Amino acid sequence: MTDAFRDIWIGDQTLIEASRSAGGPVYRGPGDGGAAGGDGLPTLADRARALLEQQRRDWDLAGRGYESLSEVRVRDLDVDGYPVRVQWNPGRRRSTSAKVDARSIEARPCFLCAANLPQGQRAVPFSDAYALLVNPFPIAPEHFTVPARQHRPQRIAGALVDLLVLARELSPLYTAFYNGPKCGASAPDHLHFQAIPAGFMPLDGEFDRLRDQAGEVCGGAATRISLLDRLPCRCLALEGEDLEALTGAAMGLLDSLERAAGDDEPMVNLAARYADGWRLTVIPRARHRPSFYAADGGEGFLLSPATVDLGGVCITPRQEDFERLEAHHLRTMFDEVCLPAQALRRVVSRTLPST
Repeated sequence: MTDAFRDIWIGDQTLIEASRSAGGPVYRGPGDGGAAGGDGLPTLADRARALLEQQRRDWDLAGRGYESLSEVRVRDLDVDGYPVRVQWNPGRRRSTSAKVDARSIEARPCFLCAANLPQGQRAVPFSDAYALLVNPFPIAPEHFTVPARQHRPQRIAGALVDLLVLARELSPLYTAFYNGPKCGASAPDHLHFQAIPAGFMPLDGEFDRLRDQAGEVCGGAATRISLLDRLPCRCLALEGEDLEALTGAAMGLLDSLERAAGDDEPMVNLAARYADGWRLTVIPRARHRPSFYAADGGEGFLLSPATVDLGGVCITPRQEDFERLEAHHLRTMFDEVCLPAQALRRVVSRTLPST
């Protein structure tokens, strides 16, 4: 099978020129004194940041998308001690209201396959199996999508190690994440990850404080497992330096989660960050969207939570929703879409019998 992404690869020299034209030393190519990797070669994080500069400059859709962030409005709310930043971002309406039923997916071309990408979109490779793209409808000052180069369903089995390696390759600048096929992925038919600046989500940037406030370390040897079941966003975190051990522990937890009849994997969101070791945050889900979800207005809200929303940045593409949302609405969202605390504890007990 041919790899159509090769037709849109962008070379180091173009990236170097783009970063220099942006007025900052955001990218160093071979011979420029090395990069964060220390081997004289640019890192994936270097290439990602330079690709963003090139795409903003040369691709109108991306340029307009990132310019529109200047118009985004935010409100800070507190949900039982959990900081949540509500973001009004009209550019995210298509993703938030995406129809992800089987019939709708079959009726449209896959927008993550290389043959269907917009004119002007370019990419840099990640490993032999993925491409890193600039997301032209950003939720953060830097936002990337990392699709598999071959079309295959959004499934974490067999791809978790790729997510963890991606987090390491993008460190220290970015956090990588995965939205399950019924947990916020607008392309459940094509395996992909995303990446945003490290610390952009409160759950990511304030993790240690939140764990101390509303969680506990349950155990683990090579991999430390923390249970944060007193947060509105009830979740687990796995930390360790051994990639194989961390992957095995995470897959053990995922295998302990219940899944709906006919589903290939449990409902889950994942966020991975690397800093002298990995932290993988696992957010098990109870449902796809809250009961108040409404795509067509009325009394409901157009709020379809994925990793970033549950991580503390709730995206609302409609102004009326942005202005009406209050802490009690978000508390309802967390209560409905996150796995209950008792169920989460049972998962840990099955994985760590002494817990």
